[in-house]
Amino acid sequence: MSEFKNVTVTKKANVYFDGKVTSRSVLFSDGSKKTLGIMLPGEYEFNTADKEIMEIISGDLEVLIADAQGWKTIKGGEAFEVPAQSKFSLKVKSLADYCCSFIK
Repeated sequence: MSEFKNVTVTKKANVYFDGKVTSRSVLFSDGSKKTLGIMLPGEYEFNTADKEIMEIISGDLEVLIADAQGWKTIKGGEAFEVPAQSKFSLKVKSLADYCCSFIK
């Protein structure tokens, strides 16, 4: 889906790693939440509360999900899942545009 209809977007940005990763929260009427953001090249580690589905719209990166056996290459148009109560590491190779869905 290339656009979302009938949503609420939070104006204040979520800013991580000194501004190298930013996003905006998109809230849906059914209570679900997504974030839309940008990651600059670099290495980052995130913790999860809920299960997350990370859709990489453009860019390329490598992801290491906790308990996985090695890094996996992800390119624009691909996605990966991260379990709830977990963590994942990223090596962003080029500017990455992403959509993260939080699954309760």
